[in-house]
Amino acid sequence: MTRYNLEVCLTPAIFDRYADTEAIVVVIDILRASSSICNAFANGAECLIPVPDLEMAREYKKKGYRVAAERDGYVQEFADFGNSPFNFTPERVRGQTIVYSTTNGTMSIEVASGCYRVLIGSFLNISSLERYLLDQDRKIILLCAGWKGKISLEDSVFAGALADRLLKSEKFSSSCDSVTLALDLWKLAEPDILSYIDKAAQRSRLREKGLDDCIPFCHIADSTDVLPYLVKGKLFNLNL
Repeated sequence: MTRYNLEVCLTPAIFDRYADTEAIVVVIDILRASSSICNAFANGAECLIPVPDLEMAREYKKKGYRVAAERDGYVQEFADFGNSPFNFTPERVRGQTIVYSTTNGTMSIEVASGCYRVLIGSFLNISSLERYLLDQDRKIILLCAGWKGKISLEDSVFAGALADRLLKSEKFSSSCDSVTLALDLWKLAEPDILSYIDKAAQRSRLREKGLDDCIPFCHIADSTDVLPYLVKGKLFNLNL
């Protein structure tokens, strides 16, 4: 049986060492972009347009688009709302196209955009994501968005959780130390994930800004079966 390669890239700052135009990339930004994107589609969003910089987001706003934009956790003054998954309510997003720009997540999507397919992964859609990936006959790269080019604990833990599922299928294999590292982190976190994530730097950043109310929500497994994927610079729900 052919086994396909699985790799984890712990930060987009080194993605050039992993990039493969034939690979499927899963972008992971648990706190909070990938969780928010999944929740937006779960609540009926039609399309999200990820943009890597604020100037692009401002230009879309001038054209009449609804915009979600934040930097360092703070909602930008021109934006309609920010990056908490709780911002993406049915009343705000159902049937809507939303332009979206964040500190780490949307830049990671841009970095991965040259690969065969880009998907968005979170605990919220982990089983939907697993099922899709197990049906694919391609190399998989799990790309952690991290924090401004640095590694983040919560993204690495999720990469381990997803890698654990994929490797158990025996369809995938890995000789990547980052996969081993992520798996070890997941095994430490799995018995009580919220207690483990409490030590994450991003957890502290959000707490200091009063934005940590979404942390339990972002670690709920399988609250939705959406599967956000990138097509020509726009995100849609593959499971529609």
